Amino acid sequence: MLRIGVTGGHGLIGWHVRCRLFVEPDIEIIAAGREDFSVPARLDAFVSRCDAIIHLAGMNRGEETAIEQVNPALALALVEALERTGAAPHVVYSSSTHVDRDTVYGRSKRRAGELLGEWSDRAGGLFSNMLLPHVFGEHGRPFYNSAVSTFCYQLATGACPSIDVDIDLNLLHAQQVADLVLDVIRHRRSGTSRPDGHIIKVSEMLDRVNTLAADYLSGIIPDLSNPLDLRLFNTFRSYLFPGHYPMPLKLNTDSRGSLFEAVKTHHGGQAFLSTTHPGITRGDHFHFSKVERFLVVQGEATIRLRRMFDDRVVEFPVSGSDPVVVDMPTLHTHNITNTGKGELLTMFWSHEIFDPDRPDTYRELVVSG
Repeated sequence: MLRIGVTGGHGLIGWHVRCRLFVEPDIEIIAAGREDFSVPARLDAFVSRCDAIIHLAGMNRGEETAIEQVNPALALALVEALERTGAAPHVVYSSSTHVDRDTVYGRSKRRAGELLGEWSDRAGGLFSNMLLPHVFGEHGRPFYNSAVSTFCYQLATGACPSIDVDIDLNLLHAQQVADLVLDVIRHRRSGTSRPDGHIIKVSEMLDRVNTLAADYLSGIIPDLSNPLDLRLFNTFRSYLFPGHYPMPLKLNTDSRGSLFEAVKTHHGGQAFLSTTHPGITRGDHFHFSKVERFLVVQGEATIRLRRMFDDRVVEFPVSGSDPVVVDMPTLHTHNITNTGKGELLTMFWSHEIFDPDRPDTYRELVVSG
């Protein structure tokens, strides 16, 4: 078992990294919170248990004096714990391309990396310094983590985004970062790296998010064939949950019966139907990128969802007599239970045709026990 410690595990990159490591059967995740850095004995116990440490804890925005102090101080506390215990795990540091700039944030990240690099030279431990570009992803903090997070949040809440400076962004999704970090650890790569992202103007990024959001809010699944569009779309959708769901469907009824539109899409994908006996639950899994829709056609059911590493369960009672759709947000484990007395008929749709070699489906109970 490979024991990997993660600091800053509740932040954007930290949460995505934990989700990625969670599905690796030979990895144990050991988390260290900001409170552990203030208690040397707890930090000592943390570093002593780890084969590798992904150091993500830090401060991106805020009062300038605090930023300049916090990032080096956290790195120094980690170094002191490593030296007190004699532990020499592989340390992977989430730094930033801002180290090239003479800014408070850039200087603080640069100094933190220097402290960890100096420890590596003294102790002979592996050190990987990853200079990350503009990282975005589901559940990033708007007005803090990323312009993508800010624009997606604003569009999801009915606000009108505006551009201050139309610069080039080098976009890298947090799950791409998680894959890179895991690869660095698996292959014991050391030294400084500068992962490449997708270069795009702020204005072009906003145009793409606007188009994706406009389609979706009008009831159409947009074209998701471009990987960047899929990542932007899933980031946008993360700010709609849970308030935007369930989404009601217009039921057109006449003497012949009723009709409603289940999926309208520019993309394609795959639809399938299932029957479920009373009391039976389907699902209890999550996806990293798959867009998946649930629609009860007949019977009564409850759809339950829980964000990974969160205890709160969101429930949506649904019925075939009042058709609605619920689109599963990524990195939320979800299920559906037949709560009626008869057979449940459910339509499922996903934006991609199921590939058994790459199912993007990972087991995790919504409600444990």
